[in-house]
Amino acid sequence: MILQRRNFLNLSELQRQMEQTGLYQRLDDVQQFSQIYLLRRLALKEIGTKLENLDDEYSALHSHNPIHHMEERMKNPGSLIEKIERKNYQMTTKSIEENIYDIAGIRVITNYIDDIHRVEDALINQDDVTLLKRKDYVAKPKPNGYRSLHLVVSVPIFLAEGAQTAPVEIQIRTIGMDMWASLEHKLRYKNHIDPEQAQKYAGQLKDSARELNQIEARLQGIYQDLL
Repeated sequence: MILQRRNFLNLSELQRQMEQTGLYQRLDDVQQFSQIYLLRRLALKEIGTKLENLDDEYSALHSHNPIHHMEERMKNPGSLIEKIERKNYQMTTKSIEENIYDIAGIRVITNYIDDIHRVEDALINQDDVTLLKRKDYVAKPKPNGYRSLHLVVSVPIFLAEGAQTAPVEIQIRTIGMDMWASLEHKLRYKNHIDPEQAQKYAGQLKDSARELNQIEARLQGIYQDLL
């Protein structure tokens, strides 16, 4: 299993980007926001470690790694501003703390469909992990064909001044679902694509999502028969 950590800004780089994007001037308490960002980053590292340990344990007990790889990321100030404005939230640290749960995020790519809920159950059943939100787009895909399990959990972070909790967004999907989502994301955000061409490909992607799910289900069945 590979754990990729990207966009982990240190506090000086975070403040530089805040100044460049205008977030520094618009926030009411920059120091408090830096503390929020730090807590989310520490929570993300905690969740990443938990998932690594759970994958190792399952491998030792069942000779199978449910997790293929993981990708961690921290939302940069530019993306944060875009979301605040799109959601019509107040540009305050209090509003960010109460409304923005995906500053810290981890994408968990599993080998098989059943592994999605296997990973979810193993993580949520831990005593210090609290489930805050859950959206199952595997059982009920989005209209465009998107499949993934979205969770928001909180974990305690133990600091010198005491324990605090912070949320982390987790997306759990198979290799096929992740490949599909990556291509769909490019289609949606490539502004130079002709609208008619984009519409055609959107339809093809929706059909492909269904076909990929059928293929992954068959592969999972073969794997289970070989056990």
